[in-house]
Amino acid sequence: MTLDPAAASDPQDDEALEQLGYASLVEVPLANGRRADILALRRGGDLAIIEIKTSVADFRADRKWAEYRDFADRFYFAVPTIFPAALIPEECGLIVADAFSASLIRDGNPRTLAPGRRRAVTLRFALTAAARLRRHIDPQAGLSEF
Repeated sequence: MTLDPAAASDPQDDEALEQLGYASLVEVPLANGRRADILALRRGGDLAIIEIKTSVADFRADRKWAEYRDFADRFYFAVPTIFPAALIPEECGLIVADAFSASLIRDGNPRTLAPGRRRAVTLRFALTAAARLRRHIDPQAGLSEF
């Protein structure tokens, strides 16, 4: 897992999350106007959001992460190996990554999404994935995402 949300479809990101049982998308817009660095979906329907922080300064400057919690069962921070893990709140999951691999350090506290919210986020995941696949197959296809 690389720590660059702009590096969309990095195979290492996919592999690290696949090992945890997730399919994932990067830079996914949420209904509250925020954009998740990574939105991941497990076969059983569990949703996770992974917020990538590249440095302590990046973490301290960005307090909007709490607004993501209402859109996933689990919330993780992905940080570089040199990041002081004690800064990450205990209720959040922690993934430590470098350019070659990622390790799940802790899962954090799970939440259960309301059925309507779960349906809406899962549908957004599916529609976003379909639109991106369509644009990959046909670059002339519409550019809108859901």
